[in-house]
Amino acid sequence: MKRRKFLGVTLGSATSLATVSCRSASETCSKRNAAEQLAVPDGCRLAGRTLPELRDEYRFWLFDDFLPFMDRHVIDHEFGGFLCTTDRRGVNLSDSKSSWYEGRGIWVYSFLYQHLAREEKNLEAARKSVELILKSKPKDPEGTWSKELDRQGNPVSPPSVQVYGDLFIAEGLAEYSRASGKPEYWDRAKEIVLKCVRIYDRPDYNAEIGKTYLGPDARSFPGARILGVWMVLIRVSTQMLRIRQDRDLENLAARCVNAIMNHHFNPEFDLLNELINHDLSRPDNEYAQLVYTGHALETLWMVMDEALRLRDRALFERTGDRFLRHFQVAWDDVYGGVFRDLQHVDNNTWLVDKVLWAQEEVLIGALMMVEHLGSEQGREVFSKMYAYVIENYPLRKHGYALWDSAGDRKMTFVEAGSRAEHYHHPRHLMLNLLSLDRIIEREGKMSGLI
Repeated sequence: MKRRKFLGVTLGSATSLATVSCRSASETCSKRNAAEQLAVPDGCRLAGRTLPELRDEYRFWLFDDFLPFMDRHVIDHEFGGFLCTTDRRGVNLSDSKSSWYEGRGIWVYSFLYQHLAREEKNLEAARKSVELILKSKPKDPEGTWSKELDRQGNPVSPPSVQVYGDLFIAEGLAEYSRASGKPEYWDRAKEIVLKCVRIYDRPDYNAEIGKTYLGPDARSFPGARILGVWMVLIRVSTQMLRIRQDRDLENLAARCVNAIMNHHFNPEFDLLNELINHDLSRPDNEYAQLVYTGHALETLWMVMDEALRLRDRALFERTGDRFLRHFQVAWDDVYGGVFRDLQHVDNNTWLVDKVLWAQEEVLIGALMMVEHLGSEQGREVFSKMYAYVIENYPLRKHGYALWDSAGDRKMTFVEAGSRAEHYHHPRHLMLNLLSLDRIIEREGKMSGLI
């Protein structure tokens, strides 16, 4: 069996070994958890590591691997914003920018400054991106940002037909308002969110959305309700409500939870449909068989986060059960990792590529279940996924920084790369690092939030 050293910790290459250290003590863990309310009981490890060892690994990947590469190659220190079309060597392949990625980058560096590294350079990176993106604000108050910008922030494409980009900008502005202490950016974020809801509620919204999931021959689906949109709406709402209470956003968050848990959920196969009818009924065409497992896993941990904000244990547990169900269905028993797109449930038709973000959503959700429920299943899922990810995605063994953002089913290494992924990856590292810090500070005890 191949073995290697990382940060002084010996790792096994087989994912099954990752759960042994906790599963071998599962009876003790369960008993002590019930008695002492421990998230990670004495004698249990996560992915074969102690909590301090795991935290140190997360700190390494964030502070020694990701952030230095970003600072040297992706942050545009001259004009502001992020040059994400950058290869593995750090060569900028294009000086164009994306409104989606600007909003995401603003969030990352504002969150980093607020929670983990209160250094002026981090707030400066967010501030300059804010200035860049606001230069291209839509002239039509009901319009959307152009997706593509030039290096100076000028629009070079038509307004987007989707609301994702504007919602990422809202998410970034809201977090920047907290980091900078400037509440006016929270107000701007709310305006953008409510505008996006009005656009999303149009009966002709984004008619060609099905092509994203089923390919270019997919039929039009005007006004479809999209799990991915609810996902971004619930995420931005939950975060904004943690900064400031607001009736409109409370209503929006409740609407998102209802749509996700009661309408996109398909009891026939116990999974979430990605697309349903505008009136929230289930379609009677091929979209009734579409389950985008990547979005489902991501959305469900975000609903768990909303349950934490509400201190609603029943919602957290119900959502956690569905999260585990989607992990079980999406897991590749042959090569490991999770698939992101189940195109037809009954025919078992999958896209079999392996995107990093889908794996990392599993790691976030599983660790949430560990921290707040002391879930043994959460420990096992986290350990299994972490071992797979560490074995397949970090590029250091190939001589590069960062983690691979996508690959084929076997995660075959490809020398060329054209994008520095600067949102899902650092979000995973930051959220889980904070979670580990909290568990360690509580000496392994559960959060007590629910």
